[in-house]
Amino acid sequence: MNKTWLIIKREYLTRVRKKSFLVITLLVPLIIVGFYGAIFAIAISGGGSDKQKIAVLDEGNLFDGNETALKDDNMAYIFIHGETEASFKKKYKADGYSQFLYIPQLDIQQPSNIKLHSQSAVNLLTKSRIEKKLDQAIEAKRLKAAKIDPELYKAINSDVSVDNTIDSEKGEKKSSAGVAYAVAFAGGILIYIILLIYGTMVMRGVMEEKTNRIAEVIVSSVKPFQLMLGKIIGIGAVGLTQFAIWIVLIALLQSVIPLLFPDMFHQVVAQGGINAPAIPQSGTQKMVSTISEGLGSLNIGLIVFCFIFYFLGGYLMYASLFAAVGSVVSEDQQEAQQLMLPIMMPIILAFVIMSKAASDPDSSLAVFGSLFPLTSPIVMMGRITYGVPWQQLVISMVLLFGSFLLFTWLTAKIYRTGILMYGKKTTWKEMAKWAFKRG
Repeated sequence: MNKTWLIIKREYLTRVRKKSFLVITLLVPLIIVGFYGAIFAIAISGGGSDKQKIAVLDEGNLFDGNETALKDDNMAYIFIHGETEASFKKKYKADGYSQFLYIPQLDIQQPSNIKLHSQSAVNLLTKSRIEKKLDQAIEAKRLKAAKIDPELYKAINSDVSVDNTIDSEKGEKKSSAGVAYAVAFAGGILIYIILLIYGTMVMRGVMEEKTNRIAEVIVSSVKPFQLMLGKIIGIGAVGLTQFAIWIVLIALLQSVIPLLFPDMFHQVVAQGGINAPAIPQSGTQKMVSTISEGLGSLNIGLIVFCFIFYFLGGYLMYASLFAAVGSVVSEDQQEAQQLMLPIMMPIILAFVIMSKAASDPDSSLAVFGSLFPLTSPIVMMGRITYGVPWQQLVISMVLLFGSFLLFTWLTAKIYRTGILMYGKKTTWKEMAKWAFKRG
């Protein structure tokens, strides 16, 4: 056990002392908090873009010269008179207009030939806003033709929004399906990336020691299983250290933001933050409020616990497989990629199932994926924010732990033979013989 600890210590210290580890560990929290702060800054400023001037030549009299119908906070519509499409499209840019909307004589039942002139492609948001104004004007014309009072139509027309309220022991909490989906997807994709990065790191570490003949020296005093286990745990500890530092730094940086930008913080609270009074909000401000409420409704403690458990279980299971591949490969990278394919396929499959589980967590495929050990570390994170029955959670954890023990035992037998074998290409069939060979 003392020898295993020495290997763990060596693997851990070798990696945490690298400059690349320090740079990534410090840079990621800064990027996350910077992105988080940018969302609030944009919510307060309303985007900060300049108001566009759009000329409107309404030959079809669609808007009846009513500029109120075209009122928009982001765009200024100005009616043009005494011009034709051909004459004005030559000079609208010189007159300071970003676009020129031309509305010809229309058949109100089948409107066509409306044109938006511009010097370059119009972005989707601007085009969508202009089309919405045109749709509203055409609807108003059709209502008038059908002798229906537009105000009566507005009163009858319904636009229902259902609030999802979670009933807990502490009272009611507002939930957000979008926030739950985002957290679930983020947790799943993070474990997906971890399995690939740190699993490959284990494989390359084993390959490097084998190529440099370091393994021969180490194996002379340490059992192959101890060497494999020490390498896996040491690199896994590097990952846990990185995540612990990230959590602490993100928490510290978030607590510092209100002190560095007090005005921005007070505006966010006043414009729809947590426990703010119900006042009219812009689209972005409403989004910030929804995110705050959605995060408050989640069981963060359970999510963090499951993330750590499935990170450790998934990493230890897949790292043992990657270590087995590294032990039978010397310097041929192509051979390593071929042997990695059967290990990569369940990880990729898990990511595909998780994408579905995050939007439909109770489907048969999502439940199966969260229980099957090779996919559960990723898929379960896609379901956990929606509430998973405790029986399924326990079964999933037990199966994952049992699979880790089984795979570690089998891959240790492959590792024991492969780490001292040189000059021969190995197949999965041959590796399976080593794994299930008695003695």
